[in-house]
Amino acid sequence: MEQNRQEQFFNLFPNEPEWRWRQIEAALFKLNFTGWADMLTLSKAMRQVLADQIPWLTIAPATILISQNQSTRKALLKLIDGEHIETVLMPNRRGQYSVCVSSQVGCAMRCSFCATGRMGLKRNLTADEISDQLRFWLYYLRDEKMSERISNIVMMGMGEPLANYENVKIALGQWLKYTDIGGNHITVSTVGLLPNLQKLLADKSWPPVRLAISLHAADENLRRKIVPSTSAGFLAALADWCKSYLAQKGSNQRHLTFEYVLLSGINDSGRDAKLLAGFVTKIGRVKVNLIPYNKIGAPALSASAKAKTFAGVLEKCGVTVTIRKSEGADIMAACGQLAGKIMPNFI
Repeated sequence: MEQNRQEQFFNLFPNEPEWRWRQIEAALFKLNFTGWADMLTLSKAMRQVLADQIPWLTIAPATILISQNQSTRKALLKLIDGEHIETVLMPNRRGQYSVCVSSQVGCAMRCSFCATGRMGLKRNLTADEISDQLRFWLYYLRDEKMSERISNIVMMGMGEPLANYENVKIALGQWLKYTDIGGNHITVSTVGLLPNLQKLLADKSWPPVRLAISLHAADENLRRKIVPSTSAGFLAALADWCKSYLAQKGSNQRHLTFEYVLLSGINDSGRDAKLLAGFVTKIGRVKVNLIPYNKIGAPALSASAKAKTFAGVLEKCGVTVTIRKSEGADIMAACGQLAGKIMPNFI
């Protein structure tokens, strides 16, 4: 695996103290710095070596698209090895911006509604490649002289974050340490990798961020059709994990969210809603976020027209539910549409 900047730094300067790296890492998030040359606390010789050997940003913009209503921006970013990922800057309900971040090039989960899953998995992103997506948008707002701040991060882009556990954990730690974005405004979305969810539960150093579980069905056979990685006994094991998580790490501000993409004629019936309500209410402090399906060129899939009815069933059962507003579908920047290329062939 490609080394992160910290590993590269100590390979180049093995006798430097640990505090030196912390000084450098903090500088990476200073918006008045544009490169290694601005770090005047380092010697000129060290700055030159760093400029020659370690990239200030591990990603470079290949293309940026802006939605027709000027609200959402999608960046296709080129990595050092030539691979591409996508990240999205979108408005949120706070009147500020959220950033959607990718954790892998491609994804191995093969969810039926997701363009990234059709790519297969190419590789994990390094912690720097994950963290630098936020830095990229911070620099973008600076350079475009946009006054709104980034107040939220959602790790809901390309890839399965918990399949890249250690690098995701490092990036989360950097954001919490070096930006003003708190843990309750950072959400990691996972399809529900049970071994790594258990690892997270036992990991005292896991950053205090929110989690969202991509559920999509409370019937295990149906979920397996939508999410092929679903293992036998998944729902029962997930319910047990959720209860343990809420007991150990939950709070009024740190609840769990179940994400549910509504697919017409597949998982949007009254029965599906009642099964979901029954699953959720047995767990405890869990919210449901209903997500509209966004087209990815799959003829068998279409968006459900029953979102309000489905939500009504959940609410009658005492479930807290929201319906997500899609942003950026016209530039293929909405949920499930990121595929490491600016526009797919079916558009």
